Amino acid sequence: MGERHCYKDVIPFIAMVGIECTNVGVNVLFKAASQKGLSHFVFIAYSFLVSTLVFLLPLPFFLKWSRELPPLNVSLIFRIFLLGVIGVVGQLCGYKGLEYTSPTLSSSLGNLVPAFTFILTILFRMETLNLRCKSSKAKILGSMVSILGALIVVLYKGPTIIPSSSTTIDSSIASTSQSNWVLGGSLLVIAYIFVPIWYIIQTSVIKQYPGEVIVVFLYNLCGAIVSVPLCLLLETNLNAWNIGLDISLASILSSGFFCTGLSCLIHTWGLRIKGPLYISLFKPLSIAIAASFSVLFLGDALYFGTVIGAAIISIGFYSVMWGKAKEESNEDYFDVDRVQPPSNSKTPLLK
Repeated sequence: MGERHCYKDVIPFIAMVGIECTNVGVNVLFKAASQKGLSHFVFIAYSFLVSTLVFLLPLPFFLKWSRELPPLNVSLIFRIFLLGVIGVVGQLCGYKGLEYTSPTLSSSLGNLVPAFTFILTILFRMETLNLRCKSSKAKILGSMVSILGALIVVLYKGPTIIPSSSTTIDSSIASTSQSNWVLGGSLLVIAYIFVPIWYIIQTSVIKQYPGEVIVVFLYNLCGAIVSVPLCLLLETNLNAWNIGLDISLASILSSGFFCTGLSCLIHTWGLRIKGPLYISLFKPLSIAIAASFSVLFLGDALYFGTVIGAAIISIGFYSVMWGKAKEESNEDYFDVDRVQPPSNSKTPLLK
């Protein structure tokens, strides 16, 4: 019982907290490297290659399979390839948006994922609404509040709470214009729309084929096949592909190992063990981590609009989570309540 509790609860909790920290760290490293001239096209292509060839390819040779896996079929391979396309497009939008904004804004908007997941499950009829239930009302209200908070974060910077302390950032980047801030925020929102789509498809794949390492390896392989030629077409400056022994190389290696590789592997394992809801619960943690890292290591400014918007998004986030938890805990109760006849209702027809 103790080992099962550790595997089901303790290990996933520690893993998710660790992954949130590493993901924010990779974002901060990329932001610093992009300020030194690293192209996000080069970053994404090299990250997929590092993850596929250096991290994931040798992994199956060191692991013993505890169960026999079913054969791969055309449907599974197509869905994994689709995951690769979604992952590449989402990263192109996300890292370009990060260039224009900050890791704090990126982490704040990451809390939109549960709201987007709820909306998509309604659109695809994976979930039904019962407006008489508090859980459905909470999820609808939470989704609306989250989107309102995202609009505030993207459209309103507000006064500076903590001024920028960096002296190495180029003036055109340091004085991020409002138009670039809005464009970057919009790209981040698009990137986070792709995340629940990725989660939904990945959950269906891992339920049919419960081999996380092979699935994540094939996903990264498809991502590399898609991203390398695409990024070569988009980044025509060949000098940009020459990476020196500096922060650019550190950010690429960190992304390949910890973000594109390990993070994807742990999230896929978590989707099978705990489901998409549990994975989303750790998103608000990244806001505090990102704000601290950005101010301490990048010297980024912290804006009033980001703080207020992040707080509103977090309120909406926990409203959606509360509604989902309430729905799951009361699901059987509602079913019984709907079908159970009144007790001791034997009243005579004639008095």
